[in-house]
Amino acid sequence: MANFTNIELQFNNQCNNLIANFLAQNQNPDPNFINQEINKIRTSVINQLRIQYVSSLSTHTGRNVIVYYSTFLQGSIMSNNPELMINDNDMNGLMNAVSGLDKTKGLDLVLHTPGGVTTATEAIVKYLRKCFNKNIRVIVPHMAMSAGTMIACSAKEIIMGKESSLGPIDPQYRNVPAEGVIDEFNRAVKEIQSNPQKALVWKEIISQYRPTFLGECQYAIDLSRNLVTEWLSSCMFKNSKQKQTKVGNIVNGLASHAFSKLHDKHYDYEDCKKIGLKVIALEKDATLQDLVLSVHHSYVLSSYVLLGSLKYIENNNGQTFVISGKK
Repeated sequence: MANFTNIELQFNNQCNNLIANFLAQNQNPDPNFINQEINKIRTSVINQLRIQYVSSLSTHTGRNVIVYYSTFLQGSIMSNNPELMINDNDMNGLMNAVSGLDKTKGLDLVLHTPGGVTTATEAIVKYLRKCFNKNIRVIVPHMAMSAGTMIACSAKEIIMGKESSLGPIDPQYRNVPAEGVIDEFNRAVKEIQSNPQKALVWKEIISQYRPTFLGECQYAIDLSRNLVTEWLSSCMFKNSKQKQTKVGNIVNGLASHAFSKLHDKHYDYEDCKKIGLKVIALEKDATLQDLVLSVHHSYVLSSYVLLGSLKYIENNNGQTFVISGKK
């Protein structure tokens, strides 16, 4: 079942049967009424389909499952809607998803996100760690970039498939890579010192920085690095020998703008393994792989069926928090 075509076929078959029954019994000829009822059927079927797969995943692992899924890939490439990103509003969805769960079972967090606000990420990690006593695995069916990678680094292990990607954790500050700004400024200083005539060229660039901008960029870099260092040290590598060296290598590999070159660089399973992260290949468990990819594709399908959906935060019990808006 673990492909988009099969899940879409299952969705269409269920919808077609229910819609046919509705039309056979309907006595209201108003086309607006008919369309509204058909939309209700489609919404109900896709919602039930998602929870069915999330519940099946939980049954297989014996663990709680919360899915955090942003529909950022199905929106406009120019979209700047903050609700597609990790932000403080997500805490409401996570509080809803955590409510009523047996915390002793631990948590599998299925994560698909482009990243977001570092301080909101910090709050989310602290909350989930307190709730589940750090017994958290992060499952990445496709992408957990930037702040999403930071969340992955807070877990005891990360499950990734051949198609999965993490990304650099060098923070974006006001939509520019903070470390790139610092590197650029340092380059300007060196070039002006060696050739004062270049001062006029660099003046046009540096003049665009507002007061305190460089300091704020450095603070964002330090915060990102410090958080990931602390999270890796206190969980994933808590009992590891040479912990400091291992954690340092990972943070340098993920946080260095000079190393990653681009903020949207993709680190696949092999890259993450080389850096030193504790990653488990999704393909090692065929049933788990099938269930995780079925969950993933059911959310991809939801993003096309429910066009206004921006983000889903829901658990295996069907407790759902959906944020809607303009993509």
